[in-house]
Order: sequence, then C-alpha cells, then structure tokens
Amino acid sequence: MEHAAHDFSILGLFMQADLVVKSIMVGLLLASIWCWAIIANRMAAYAKARKDMAAFDRAFASGQSLDALRNSYRAAPTSGLSAVLVAGMDEWDKSHAQNAATPEGLKARLEIALDLAVSEESAKLEKRLGFLASTGSAGPFIGLFGTVWGIMNAFTAIATAENTSLAVVAPGIAEALLATAIGLLAAIPAVIGYNKLSAEAGVISARFEGFADRLVALLSRQLDAGKAA
Repeated sequence: MEHAAHDFSILGLFMQADLVVKSIMVGLLLASIWCWAIIANRMAAYAKARKDMAAFDRAFASGQSLDALRNSYRAAPTSGLSAVLVAGMDEWDKSHAQNAATPEGLKARLEIALDLAVSEESAKLEKRLGFLASTGSAGPFIGLFGTVWGIMNAFTAIATAENTSLAVVAPGIAEALLATAIGLLAAIPAVIGYNKLSAEAGVISARFEGFADRLVALLSRQLDAGKAA
C-alpha cells in the first residue's frame, strides 16, 4: 500500500519534493528555456550576419568608390562589415578635414578606429553567450546540490520511520535524482550551444578583422598615391 501512496511520474516527483528542491528544479528549467532562446536568437543573428556579409562583398566588388559605398550604408543602421567601413571612412574624412593626413598618423588613427569598430561588432555577436557558459558549468552542480538536499531529506525520513525498506527510501531518492537530471538537461545544450556559437562568432569576427586590415591597406595606398600625384 505504501507503494501506491507515491507517484513516480516526473510531475509527481516534482510535486512531492520539498521547497528547496522544487526551487532548484524550477530555476534550472527556466535556465534551460532561456538557453534555448539564446541559441535560437544567436543562430538567427549569425545567419543574418553571414547574409549581410555576402551582400556587402558583392557591393564592395562592384567597383564603386569607398565614399559611395559608405554613403549607401550611412542612411540605415549599420552592422558588421558596413559598420567597420563607416568607422574607417569617418576617421579618414576627419583626418583630412583637420589637415592631419600624414601617412603614419593616419594609419595609426585608422587602426584604432577600426579596432574599436571590430570590437563593438564582435561584442554584439557574443551577446548573451556568457549565460550559456555559466549554465553549462554551474547547472550540473546546482542540480547536484538539489540531489544532496533531497537525499538528506530521504535519510531523515528513514530515521523517522525507522524503516530502511525500498518503499521508504525510493521516493526521496527519486525526487533527489530528478534535480540532477534537470541540471544536466540545462547544462548539456548550454555547453554544446556555447561551443558551437562561440566558434561561429570567432569566424565572423575574423572576417571583420580581415576586412579592417584590408581597408587600412586600401586607404594607405590611396593616400600614398595622392602624395605622389
């Protein structure tokens, strides 16, 4: 009869757990949902970034001047390669407006401006990835804490009932282990998602850095040609 008093379904185990274990389970479930939301959001953002880079590459290869290309992107909010271009061309214009376009000084200022632009765009790509890393590393331990707490309660129940039969031990142990299972449910996709997304963000950031170096070379070559003329 004692077996029938316990519901060993997942919902039943959750309802039979004490407040601390329930709080841990709910927190881990919410963290898991938020992790999936971040993964979906970042995947969509990276797909858009790749699409924007492909469109920018086509425009860059069309033969129009850097000024014309910059002006075509200035009207709309810029991101990715277009933001790097706008930052570089703005610094180029400011240097010429102040008659400060010496080759060494201009190159140094361009590199600083472009490094800042690349850092800002890279930070946008890595937005919220820290939560995935935290969940992936802390989730199992938080679930383990819930398991330890539940097992303590189970042993307390054994001592109170003065009965070590499986019917007395099993419900508390099952409730405790559910907390670890939910911790792993949150941590595993968080770790996999973080590794994949951070690697993809690194690839896109490398494209930004490569374009910034190329832009410095193009503008430096343009300045040298102007000085020679």
